[in-house]
Formats: sequence, C-alpha cells, structure tokens
Amino acid sequence: MSLPGVQSALLTPSHIKDPLNFWGGRRVELSDVTGLEPVYEPATGRVLCQLQPCKAAQVDEAVRSACSAFSAWRKMAGMERARVMLETARLIEKRREDIAEVEVVNNGKSITEARLDVDSARLCIEYFAGLATNMSGQHVQLPGGSFAYTRREPLGVCVGIGAWNYPFQIAAWKSAPAIACGNSMVFKPSPVTPVSAVLLAEIYAQAGVPEGLFNVVQGTQETGTLLCHHPSVAKVSFTGSVPTGKKIMEMASKGVKPVTLELGGKSPLIIFEDSDLENAVRGALMANFLSQGQVCSNGTRVFVHRPILPQFLTEVVRRTKAIQIGDPLLEETRMGALVSRPHLDKVLGYVEQAKKEGARVLCGGEPFTPADPKLRNGYYMTPCVLDNCTDDMTCVREEIFGPVMSVLTFDTEVDVLQRANDTTMGLAAGVFTKDIQRAHRVIENLQAGSCFINNYNITPVEVPFGGYKASGIGRENGQVTVEFYSQLKTVVVEMGDVDSLF
Repeated sequence: MSLPGVQSALLTPSHIKDPLNFWGGRRVELSDVTGLEPVYEPATGRVLCQLQPCKAAQVDEAVRSACSAFSAWRKMAGMERARVMLETARLIEKRREDIAEVEVVNNGKSITEARLDVDSARLCIEYFAGLATNMSGQHVQLPGGSFAYTRREPLGVCVGIGAWNYPFQIAAWKSAPAIACGNSMVFKPSPVTPVSAVLLAEIYAQAGVPEGLFNVVQGTQETGTLLCHHPSVAKVSFTGSVPTGKKIMEMASKGVKPVTLELGGKSPLIIFEDSDLENAVRGALMANFLSQGQVCSNGTRVFVHRPILPQFLTEVVRRTKAIQIGDPLLEETRMGALVSRPHLDKVLGYVEQAKKEGARVLCGGEPFTPADPKLRNGYYMTPCVLDNCTDDMTCVREEIFGPVMSVLTFDTEVDVLQRANDTTMGLAAGVFTKDIQRAHRVIENLQAGSCFINNYNITPVEVPFGGYKASGIGRENGQVTVEFYSQLKTVVVEMGDVDSLF
C-alpha cells in the first residue's frame, strides 16, 4: 500500500482496500465475510474499510505458517538474521512518510507524532538486529576437566497482541526482539486500528524473512482467545488494559505459556518547588497530552509543591490553551482526534464526573469541532486541566486515557511519596527537582517500573520499558528483553568416567 502525499485528512477509503490479514508471505482475502467490523477514520468519522476477523481455521493457518518459518529462521546465524532486520529498518525509513500517513488516518494522532512512532519502530529493529549477533551462553568449568555450558534458544511461535494507541510501533517493539532471538510471530492488532501492522508484514517479507515469519491476523476478542489457546503458540505478549491482561494471563496459564504484559497506568509526576518551572511545565504537558492523552505511561496525577502551584497552573493552562487541535495530517496540528466516538464519550464523561466530585476545570474538557467542515464528525476534544483534585476522586483513581491532567498539591516529600504510591498500578513515575540527592531518593521510593528525572515519556529503545504491580510483567526493549523471548538450556559434559552410586 502506498499513499500519495496529502495536505489534509481527506484520504478516501479506497486507499485502504487491500486485505489486512497476512500470512505465508502475502495478504490473505478471507472467503468468509460474516462478522465484518467497520474501521473508522477518527479525524472525519468516516468508515475506512471493513475488518475481516479471523476465525479458528484462519488462526490455525497463520500459526502453521509461523511454525514453518520458525524451522528455517531458528537455524540461521545471528549475523544472517541481523542482516535481514537491518534491511527491514532501511525499508521502513524509506517508507517513513507513507507509514506515518496511514497511522494518522487510522489512529487520529498528529503526523508529527506518527513520524516519531515510525522512527521508534525502525530504531527498535536496528537495536535488536545488533543483539541478534550477540546471543551467547556461559561456560562453566567443573572438576576433573568436565564442564557445562548454556545455550540461549528461541521459544518458537510467539503471539503479539497490540493496542490501538501505537499500532505500528507496538508491532515492531514486539516482533523485533522475537525474531532477533530466532522466533516467529503471529501478530493481532487492535480491531480499532488494524491498518498499519500489515505494512510491517510486507516490509519484513520484502527484506527477505522466510514466508510466515511475521504474520498478521485481524479480529476481536474471539481471535485473541484462539491465539492464546493454540497449542503451537509458545508465548504471548500483550499491550492493553489491566482487565484484558489478566484474562490473557489466565488463558496462557492453561498451557503454561510465558507472557509479557504491558498494561495500564495511573502514574504520578512530582514537581518540587526548586524545579526549573519552564521544564516542569513542558514535562507535565508531555506527560499528559501526547497522542491525545492516550498513552499508558502518562503522568496524569501531577503533584505540585504548594509554594509554586499558582505559577505552575498559570503557565500550564496558558500552554494547554495554545495547543493547536484539528486535522492531524497538517504540520501545525499538535493534537488530533481521539481514537473512536465511544472512547471520546468515555473521556468526556470522566470530566463531567470530576466536576460533580468537586474538581475545577481550568481549561478544556469539551467536545471540539474543527473549522474544516469535512472534519465535523471527527472525535475531537479540548485538552483539559483539572485543579482542586483530591486523592479519592475518580479522575485521580482511574485511568482516563485521554487529554485530562489532574493537578494535586503536596507539602512534604514523605506525604507525596505515600500518595504517589497509593495505586494498584505502577507503570511510570517522574520527578522534577534541582536537588540531585532528592531526585534519586524519591525515584528509589516510587513503586514504578519506568521512571524519569527532569523529563517525562522518553522511551529510548536501548532501555527496558515496563511496570510494577498491576501494570504488567516483563519488559519491552533493552537488552533484558532477550530473556523474555528465549529459553536457557544447560548442557553438562562429562570428560571422565561416571561416578555411580549403584
């Protein structure tokens, strides 16, 4: 699929007409057209295409294709796998604009952010291409000249189940470590954003992976269940909500399959009175309004030291009001559309609930209609800053997953740490302060897996990303991810005679 250059969100559905399922090295048109699901363009509300969900027979075809590819791929040297992965990264860079435009049309985020997502996908594949050449075990000398060694071996067919907020990037984040370790993958995108993952499948195929190494099956909960229960699947990696993550963990447990779960968050961002206010405000905006606030790691509970609260609120409200909302394919747009009408209504409902519970809306939190009449049915809202929040409010306790910042005040470090950790989730956390000792002390005591000092929502592929508590199991990115997509075999070699007790 190749999209022409565009000036606005007016791509016609005819641009997205190819089958979205992919296995055996090609797109697959399903003969069974029952249960079609409409796919929408968030910017306009139009139907882009109809999703063909995979049922048991199609899931089995895709898994068998992955099994066949695994047999060949696992025998290749790390250098050979790396060569193909680097070619994949080169092709992604070449098609950067096309992929970003597809992501915008299907997800609603700004073209500026979509380009960065494509870059992250490319960098992830490049990074794990490097690690593919370094898969190694350990040699252990034993008495009498005997020895033991370990081998790091692939798992087999891995399943990736993606979320709708970063469709292309998540497909790369899950597939890159899997195939670097010698596995194959069957990937199921979110049914809300099914369009871009098949582009990655095509690029992998063009780069020279064996047919079936990376497959895409479309569908809803039923398709995901079939994948989790499939006897030939060795591992499941899921990004999404906590309730769905629990269900996937339960299903995988039936086959004693390892899981990687990157789930939700209700993360704290703590801003001390000695912070650089300009950077703290920038960090708070980055922690709440990227991708229309639809980011699992967002620091949506912003704890501000009481002495600087007035200055902080004045500046953060001024910056929030200045965010340009509208056509996500225009360069000047900084906030596009939320992903769907039901999700927009849900987020707006949280704002209304916050008002009822006593929060004060300093700006935003309302439906927004862009000036362009072609966008009037899109899913837009104004970014919202809530003040006068307390720890027991719904907007502070629950993950909203939209452009809503809840501001709370604190007086002491001890107090704010206790409140920051008072959540069942622990994906991310951040602190702004010029006191380096306090920064490290606070981070040490925050119960979160991905933490930031004097910045927020920075996710370099070289470092692990994941959470504590109900926010997940395992990590994505970084060298440690190799351990989650491989298994360790120990081999003991006897160089003398067997010393038997019998």
